[in-house]
Amino acid sequence: MNESPKPKRGLLSDLNKFIWLQRFFNRIRLWVFTRIWGMDISPTAVISLSAKLDKTNPKGVHIGSHTYVAFQSVILAHDMCRRYRPDTRIGSNCFIGGRSIVMPGITVGDGSIVGAGSVVTKDVPPGSIVAGNPAKVIRTGISVGPFGVLRPAVEPADKDASVAIS
Repeated sequence: MNESPKPKRGLLSDLNKFIWLQRFFNRIRLWVFTRIWGMDISPTAVISLSAKLDKTNPKGVHIGSHTYVAFQSVILAHDMCRRYRPDTRIGSNCFIGGRSIVMPGITVGDGSIVGAGSVVTKDVPPGSIVAGNPAKVIRTGISVGPFGVLRPAVEPADKDASVAIS
């Protein structure tokens, strides 16, 4: 009669059962973007289901390998007012933060991170972090892994040796 209460299961653990469904829909969406719309998107790129890619000039969207485009981001490749249809390129190993906007004709360099809510109006150099409206470079020379995961800075192997040298 001394029963212990069952541990409460959170909503997150219940939703994680359906991650396969999200990945399935992402693969279908990627197939539609590349085969039907003609976008140049690497098969290893991950694009949120709520992200918007330009369908007015779909052949102008280029996304590199192991790049993550987060929720409600917008990647533009046209400007109807100026009849401008340039290519918008996002490099490999990049992260495009949620609700960011990448304007037409912009190149986001390999291994770069775009902060959430940023409006990218100028090219982003490789290995840098940009944020703001308009987006400005806030850090350069970063090292990232797949999907723009920031790697920690390399520290000297022996801290005592580095102090003695200084």
